[in-house]
Amino acid sequence: MASLNVGNLGEFLREQRRTAQLSLRQLADAAGVSNPYLSQIERGLRKPSAEILQQLAKALRISAETLYVQAGILDERDREETEVRSVILADPSINERQKQVLLQIYESFRKENGLQTASDDASDTPDTGADVAAPSN
Repeated sequence: MASLNVGNLGEFLREQRRTAQLSLRQLADAAGVSNPYLSQIERGLRKPSAEILQQLAKALRISAETLYVQAGILDERDREETEVRSVILADPSINERQKQVLLQIYESFRKENGLQTASDDASDTPDTGADVAAPSN
């Protein structure tokens, strides 16, 4: 596991907060953390836990994985997939159902091209292509 990259994380959080047009206080309230604590994270003085990052991600309507990558918790090689997912999840012009459909399509394309997605890592079940039903008598 990489060491936490707190400075870049703070800058990233600040930019996401501003993009979401939230004040420091509004984000702190939405994430359930104190205003001073969030300020310290943004200034790179505190190392938030994965749980706090998840709360912040939820409040910002971005994926927690995006913040994990910024904090150095998630491996860099997963970054591209995480960024695509983050952009989809953060798009305010589409609803939640549409976001989930887009993510499913994205995952199916990656699978078709031989790239494993984060959700596939959990199953590690190879696709045999044997979807042909046996003839019935």
